[in-house]
Amino acid sequence: MSEPNEPILRPDSAGSSAGEPKKEDTAGWAGDLFTWLQALTFALVIIMIVFTFFARIIGVDGHSMEPTLQDRDMLLLQCAGYEPRQGDVVVLHKSFSTTGEPIVKRVIAVGGQSVHIDYDTSTVYVDGEPVDDSYLGEPMVQPGSSTMQGTDWDIPEGSVFVMGDNRNNSSDSREESLGPVENQYVLGRALVVLFPFSHFGSIH
Repeated sequence: MSEPNEPILRPDSAGSSAGEPKKEDTAGWAGDLFTWLQALTFALVIIMIVFTFFARIIGVDGHSMEPTLQDRDMLLLQCAGYEPRQGDVVVLHKSFSTTGEPIVKRVIAVGGQSVHIDYDTSTVYVDGEPVDDSYLGEPMVQPGSSTMQGTDWDIPEGSVFVMGDNRNNSSDSREESLGPVENQYVLGRALVVLFPFSHFGSIH
């Protein structure tokens, strides 16, 4: 009479219960987690570098750029390697009588150009040529402030003359305490409205 077959114990089942995870499974899970954390850390470092040296996100505070930009819009800025150009929407940070916070304005003229404002015809001239102001929401009128009565400026090299698109409600380079702004105070060019999503899109 033959003896009953003895159960064969496999190496991976010895000394472990049915519900206990295998050592190699635990090691694999830990390795996957470490790899994922490495990738996440690398991505965060890249994002920090990009937003420190190449781009920024900044919010609009106020109504001086309506209708192009609205109060509390969140903007993506191009920073590194940017040289201000006529027509660009920029963020600059230079304290003057109205505010010490960053402001969003449009570059009307750059260094070496001249600006003349004719309030009778609601026209801004740069080097004798009228500026395309199709983005304006209403005709420009003479400011009531005694510190915004200038009509002619010669822009020094390395500076910009800026105005808000809502020219009847904007403190800008027309303000005596600001005037033309040195390029070093320009934080960057506003490229895109990121938020709210209803305003999402490129800035012109």
